[in-house]
Amino acid sequence: MLRVKARGQTTLEVVILIGFVVAALIAMGVYMKRGIQGRLRESTDQVGEQYSAGHTTGTYVTTSTLDQTETMHAGGAVDTVINTNTQEKTGNETIADWTNTGGI
Repeated sequence: MLRVKARGQTTLEVVILIGFVVAALIAMGVYMKRGIQGRLRESTDQVGEQYSAGHTTGTYVTTSTLDQTETMHAGGAVDTVINTNTQEKTGNETIADWTNTGGI
């Protein structure tokens, strides 16, 4: 009869021990999650300036050159042949300094 009680007591001790281990892992999960998020934020902060339309200004000149031939036929039909079509874009783009604009 004593052996039955000892076996039941051992099972109960193992279940309680497993419960403590699971509770500790759940509690540690919150801190591990915060640590991983902190490292991710630190890594993204080190990347540098990011593109933002509100902090970017640009001045561009676009030049288009088109050489085409149009042939009109009786009845109003028109044939259009584009011989050359070129486009050139020149200019500059400036990204504002984040430290002066109060960026995040």
